[in-house]
Amino acid sequence: MQVVPPALDRLINELTRLPGIGRKTATRLALYLLRRPAGEALTLSESLAELHSSIRLCSRCFAFSESDPCAICDDGRRNERLVCVVEEPGDLMAVEKTAAFRGVYHILHGVLSPMDGIGPDELKIRELFERIRSGRIEEILLATSSTVPGEATASYLIERLAAMPVKVTRLACGIPMGMDIKYADEHTLARAIETRQFMEKYE
Repeated sequence: MQVVPPALDRLINELTRLPGIGRKTATRLALYLLRRPAGEALTLSESLAELHSSIRLCSRCFAFSESDPCAICDDGRRNERLVCVVEEPGDLMAVEKTAAFRGVYHILHGVLSPMDGIGPDELKIRELFERIRSGRIEEILLATSSTVPGEATASYLIERLAAMPVKVTRLACGIPMGMDIKYADEHTLARAIETRQFMEKYE
C-alpha cells in the first residue's frame, strides 16, 4: 500500500537532488508546497523553468546573467583593469555584498581537483589568460577559498601568471573581525602571521 501519493513522492525525490537536502527535509518542503495555494506553486515552477531559458553565462566574466555582457561588465563605472578571480558565481555575490570592490570579475566555475578529474581545461582558466593577453588588465586579485583545492588553484594561477605582465594579489587570510585571538585555530593564526601587513610610521 502506497502511503505517499505518486505526485508528492516524485516531488520529494526531485528535491533530494538539491545539495544539502535529505529525504526528511525534502518531505517537509514538499508538504509545505502542497499546503500553499496552487498559484504559489505555479509561480515557483515558472521561475524554475525560466532558469535555463533566460539565464546564460556572460561571455566576459562567465557570471550568470540575463544579458551579455552582464550588468557588472557593462558598467562603465567599474575598473576593468582590476579583475577579481573567484571560484563560483556565489563567491561573486559575496564579494559584491561588501561594496568594497569596484573592479570586474572572472569566474572559474570550480577549482582544480585532479582526484575528481578536474584540471585546468575543465575550468575557465584559458579564458582568463586570453583576457590578460588583451592588454587592458593591470591587476589580478585571486579570491579563491582557503581550502586545499582553492589553495592549489591559486598556486597554479600564481605560477602561470608570473610570466604575464600583470600584478597578482591574493585575498588576505587571518583572524576574523571581532574575534579574540586565543579562540583562533592554529591554521588560521598561522595564516594571519604569514600574511601580516607592515604598518606605516606616523611622524
